[in-house]
Amino acid sequence: MSRAALLVLADGRFPAGGHAHSGGAEAAVKAGRITSAASLEDFCRGRLHTAGLVAGALAAAAVLGVEPRELDVAADARTPSPALRGAARRLGRQLMRAARASWPSAELDALAGEFPKGAHQPVVLGVAARAAGLGPADAAYCAAYESVSGPATATVRLLSLDPFDATGVLARLAPELDRVADSAVEAARRVLDEGVDALPAASGPVLEIGAEWHAAWPVRLFAS
Repeated sequence: MSRAALLVLADGRFPAGGHAHSGGAEAAVKAGRITSAASLEDFCRGRLHTAGLVAGALAAAAVLGVEPRELDVAADARTPSPALRGAARRLGRQLMRAARASWPSAELDALAGEFPKGAHQPVVLGVAARAAGLGPADAAYCAAYESVSGPATATVRLLSLDPFDATGVLARLAPELDRVADSAVEAARRVLDEGVDALPAASGPVLEIGAEWHAAWPVRLFAS
């Protein structure tokens, strides 16, 4: 296993399409829920413990060899918003392109063939991590970190927030990110014995509602 592969996969410059998505931050800024570094931290904390936990568990389960189709169905069930389901699949398709170029594997090829329009991004992330020789904890960390780094980076653009303040938010959330990643891996291991119903189903209704509102805007900076 190459630990450096985790750095490549988690790098914001990895061409997986995440730069075009705000993780709900654009809608939250418009609604006045994010106005400063402090409110950004609150937003990211909520997203970490809901979307981040679910994504981390899905990715870790994929690394452990759980059937991707089952995980994709489970991801759909945990994503009520059609707009978010569409965004997750678009991100999955883009990540698949980058992953197949970086770590060619039969598993990635099979997943791409089964989901030509894209599987859910955390599922693709887990299969990509497996192809890169990474473990379930690596995939969980990557998914959990993406759940907060995307909104933090987007808010710098949306509010002209000082990037040092945004980075400080991520640093302060690090201990919680550790706990979320650990919980995600524990849940993923239970899936091996109990099936996908053992995956967490934490949800953020305001994120889901905001995604539908955001998708209807005629002009927006981010895709989601």
